[in-house]
Amino acid sequence: MDRNRKWVPGFGAVLLTLLSHMTSALEVPLDLPQPPTIILQSPKDYIFDPRENIVIHCEAKGKPHPSFSWTRNGTHFDVEKDSKVLMKPGSGTLVIDISSERAEAYEGTYQCIANNEHGTAVSDSIVIRQSRSPLWSKERNEAIMVQKGVSLVLQCRPPAGLPPPVIFWMDNNFQKLPLDKRVSQALNGDLYFSNVLPEDTRSDYICYARFPHTQTIQQKQPISVTVLDSSPEGERRPGFMLPLGTTSTKMVLRGQTLELECIAEGLPTPDISWQKEGGELPSNRVSYHNFKKTLKISDVNENDAGNYRCVATNNLGTIHHTIKVTVKAAPFWVSIPRNLILAPNETGVLTCRVNGEPKPRIDWFVNGIPIENTPEDPSRKVEDDTVILSNVQSGSSAVYQCNASNEFGYLLANAFVSVLAEPPRVLTPPNQVYQVITNSPALLHCASFGSPIPTITWFKDSQISIRNTDPYVIHENGTLEINVAQPLNSGKYTCIATNNLGIKENHVFLEVKEPTRILKQPEYKVVQRGMSAVFECKVKHDPSLIPTMTWLKDRGELPDDERFEVDADSLTIRDVTDDDKGTYTCIMNTTLDQDSASAMLTVVEKPDPPTDLELTDQTERSVQLTWTPGDENNSPIEKFVIQYGDLLHQPGVWTNLTEVPGTSTTAQLHLSPYVYYSFRVLAKNRVGYSEPSQSSRQYRTNPAAPDENPSGVQGVGTEPGNLVISWTPLTGLQSNGPGLEYKVQWRQKDVEKEWSAQNVANVSQWVVSGTPTYVPYEIKVQAFNDYGVGPEPEVAIGYSGEDLPLSAPESIQVMVHNSTLAEVHWEPISPPSVRGKLQGYKVYYRRKHGLHETEEETDQEMQVLTFSGNRSEGRLPGLQPYSVYSLSIRVLNNKGEGPSSQSKTFETPEGVPGPPSFLNVINPGLDSLTLEWGPPINNNGRLTGYILKYQPVNNTSELGPVQFMTFLANETTITLSNLNSSMLYKFYLSAKTNKGSGPIITEEAFTVMHTTHTRPTVEAGKAPPVGRAFGTVNTSVSEDSAVISWEYFGHHKNVYVEYIVENSKEEWKKEFANGSHSHTIKGLKPGTSYRVKVIAKDAADPTVHSTDEMLVTVPAVASRQVDIATQGWFIGLMCAIALLILVLLIVCFIKRNKGGKYPVKEKEDAHQDPEIQPMKEDDGTFGEYSDTEDHKPLKGSRTPSNGTVRRDESDDSLVDYGEGGDGQFNEDGSFIGQYSGKKEKDTHEGNESSEAPSPVNAMNSFV
Repeated sequence: MDRNRKWVPGFGAVLLTLLSHMTSALEVPLDLPQPPTIILQSPKDYIFDPRENIVIHCEAKGKPHPSFSWTRNGTHFDVEKDSKVLMKPGSGTLVIDISSERAEAYEGTYQCIANNEHGTAVSDSIVIRQSRSPLWSKERNEAIMVQKGVSLVLQCRPPAGLPPPVIFWMDNNFQKLPLDKRVSQALNGDLYFSNVLPEDTRSDYICYARFPHTQTIQQKQPISVTVLDSSPEGERRPGFMLPLGTTSTKMVLRGQTLELECIAEGLPTPDISWQKEGGELPSNRVSYHNFKKTLKISDVNENDAGNYRCVATNNLGTIHHTIKVTVKAAPFWVSIPRNLILAPNETGVLTCRVNGEPKPRIDWFVNGIPIENTPEDPSRKVEDDTVILSNVQSGSSAVYQCNASNEFGYLLANAFVSVLAEPPRVLTPPNQVYQVITNSPALLHCASFGSPIPTITWFKDSQISIRNTDPYVIHENGTLEINVAQPLNSGKYTCIATNNLGIKENHVFLEVKEPTRILKQPEYKVVQRGMSAVFECKVKHDPSLIPTMTWLKDRGELPDDERFEVDADSLTIRDVTDDDKGTYTCIMNTTLDQDSASAMLTVVEKPDPPTDLELTDQTERSVQLTWTPGDENNSPIEKFVIQYGDLLHQPGVWTNLTEVPGTSTTAQLHLSPYVYYSFRVLAKNRVGYSEPSQSSRQYRTNPAAPDENPSGVQGVGTEPGNLVISWTPLTGLQSNGPGLEYKVQWRQKDVEKEWSAQNVANVSQWVVSGTPTYVPYEIKVQAFNDYGVGPEPEVAIGYSGEDLPLSAPESIQVMVHNSTLAEVHWEPISPPSVRGKLQGYKVYYRRKHGLHETEEETDQEMQVLTFSGNRSEGRLPGLQPYSVYSLSIRVLNNKGEGPSSQSKTFETPEGVPGPPSFLNVINPGLDSLTLEWGPPINNNGRLTGYILKYQPVNNTSELGPVQFMTFLANETTITLSNLNSSMLYKFYLSAKTNKGSGPIITEEAFTVMHTTHTRPTVEAGKAPPVGRAFGTVNTSVSEDSAVISWEYFGHHKNVYVEYIVENSKEEWKKEFANGSHSHTIKGLKPGTSYRVKVIAKDAADPTVHSTDEMLVTVPAVASRQVDIATQGWFIGLMCAIALLILVLLIVCFIKRNKGGKYPVKEKEDAHQDPEIQPMKEDDGTFGEYSDTEDHKPLKGSRTPSNGTVRRDESDDSLVDYGEGGDGQFNEDGSFIGQYSGKKEKDTHEGNESSEAPSPVNAMNSFV
């Protein structure tokens, strides 16, 4: 898998550009006065196509915008006088229309001049020349005849063009002539033959010259070459055809490409190699061409000067030629002059440093005029490549030109000097946000301008001063660089530009983002054709960046096919085809970075079937099969399987014959006689088997005698007196010929000498009758056919038929080991009495009765144990102690069982008894318990008594001390006294004989309290509890709940209360009592009866204690408790009272504002409704109101004289019920202050303000 991570495309270029700007000249904003600057010009050497217009570029900037003029060949070129020449508006670019003029008239050297009031800038001298493609001079080429083996040069010598043409050799059919080590083309276009051969004879060697600008091709007359073989040249040492002699020289300019060429003749054709004397060839810049006859070194520098040796070698000798290379240099910049922005009285320096070979001459110009021809300026001093300007003044701005030249070229640079007094300005846009990835460099710009040049300082988060130390770098142009940005570098940055004329600041922001990472990369896939391939690509990225997932196939876009499904983090290719193989790359792009990972997809399939089956090396019993493998389909072939078909014996059936490795394409096949063979081949790889190949031609083998006899020969008697001889017959392929039969032979072993025989055909067994019972026979079966008999067969041993055994075992003895195990011995019967193959002995035994019993048990089943093989003893396990057993033995063969032996009786000794049959606890008392039990079902001896152990168990299931008691065999009950009340006891009881105690049974029981009102009940399927667990149970009820309390003496930790509505079919509801002796059931329905019970149980104990069910009835709610607050009449009454109170409060407010009583007698006649009054039209107040006693103060109103509230004595006033009422009804249903607020205490009333209350506040307090 390939994995690479890189920044977004172009990021490196942007970074380089930004870094280059850090060292570039200071730019002056275009809104400030400045001399012209040339920003675009044509190359120094301009070759134009005469079919197109001449365009000479010249663009410049300045303030004010410059004007343009031109010189041609050193004199002023008046553009306006030539109608064919157009200067673009606002530009100095010339467009010359030469469509109807002679193009040669405009050839020459042009120079552009840009001028404004602050200075003059000039362009390079641009040489304009017309491209030329002259015709080949007419010449007649003589036919060339040379002897075989000599060297030959065919000269091209194309016409001189501008630029030079590209040379190539072709024939009359425009086919390029083949070039090789022997025949090659030199750099000048000539064709060199190191030695000629007869196949070089042809009459159409044609040299072609293609001129690039005009795209025309010129053709030289064909050259005819005839190679003679009458007197061929013999082998010879190498000799140089180019260059001649042993040494030559070569001059190359710095920065150009050095081309050295050596072409040698000789027979055999020499090989060329190159060396540099006293040094190594620069491996990163050197290349070889023209079959190593040309050496090229790009970007030549001074170190490439020296002696280069080319060596020509063949098997007859070596020759070398030395080329002395000198490197010259046109002028090149070491330090180019830069624009100067100076404040008045400042000093500046212009530097023009160049190098070259020979050393260039430097000339200075001011505004295009040689500096020596300008007026003398005391503030200016010229020292070779430097101009020093001291104490400059306003108005002395100008453009200086530096011209450096030698015989190989020149360099011209413009640099203006602008004298300005300008406060700082920051050119970088404010509040710019820079986003970078963690661990990458961050560049925060602070492009500024000012004169004098401002000083730049940086602050982080407006507080921290940034020094030019790690990790920060402050560049000359003010850019702040963070070499390795981290998340802690995020924040606000402030740059401050300062000079003596002012200060300016700018804020920028840095956000350091998490890098994009592919967490799960796609993996290499091998997929069968037609299946699906899934590539996963799970990515983590900064959540603030928007990611874009792109998938590529072989670095290109995915095919436009619906089979390719791209999900958020995967690529699925369905129904894969062979064309889908390749490298798949997932690329996760954000605006800042990207991560990518690749994986290959290999499409595999079953191999294609082999082809071209061929049979060779044919013999009677073998043949060689060869084939051509099919396509392995990207999965190597593991093996080939060769199958055959037999058209004679099994037509249509193909059988595997042999296998060979996948690297083989041939197999030597071993054949059988009398078969009509056809062969086919299958190939197998990891995916599976190919389809079978086409079958080979048929190959028949001649008949022969059988090579083998039947297998699986055996003799087995099926009944007394016979022997069945059987075998596995030969197949048709094994028969080797027609007329297949079998010769069956047999004789009694060690008794008969002569063989009995019988020939049979088309059968697989033969029955021999009249044989003795179970005796051994020697048997053999031989195959033969019409062409002979098979090999001598091997002898097999078989046995005649068996019969039932004649006798029974004798001398039976029984040895009793313990109360449950006995060992029986017997004397085996003689082999003749077995009358078959001995399979073993069967022992039949049965328990007759116990030793303490007199009558024999009739229900005891007979038990049988079989002891295989020739045994004389066996063990009888699992016997019952203290019992009488009888046994008999029979012998067993394949036919069945023989007669039974005489019965043998034996006894087992006494053992430990079984557990008591039961243990019950009855009649529990306050401090006593009565136990009763039953004797064991199996005493296994004489029962001697019982052992009882018991101990108390507390509430935490801890066991107390053990008490121990013994009883006689006839005792089966005991009453234990002096026990603790309300205590659980655990009992352990076992029976015993003289052999010891038997297994125990256990039981638990409680002692109880004085009285018990409930009786335990037992849940279905649960073990009944012993003793009483619950005592008295009491109940009490309220309106919607019931309290249940109880006494509990059990040890269970979990006590529950269960209840259900009487006569309900719902499930019982259960609530946990949490270890207490009472529980409240809440949420019961009034007037409903419930069945309730208390239960105690634990998950680890199956015993469940429960009280009797109790019937609890919740009383119904009395009718007087009906909520009248929902009745309509009551709601209406309350609304009327509330409205009345609201009106009274408003009237009180009005009366208070007017300072006295308000007679309203005259208003009563106009208003029929005394409660609701309209508002006045003039002031918006309510109409006045009073009852018949209009001089009484309003109830509950404030008294103007002292500000205290005077209460009315009426008991019906709502104010009287304002003290803490809850808005409910008393027992007779009367209203108790539901709509009144809580009454304030008297002290509060006395301190209230005399200010009139707001109606809104009054309403709020009311509500």
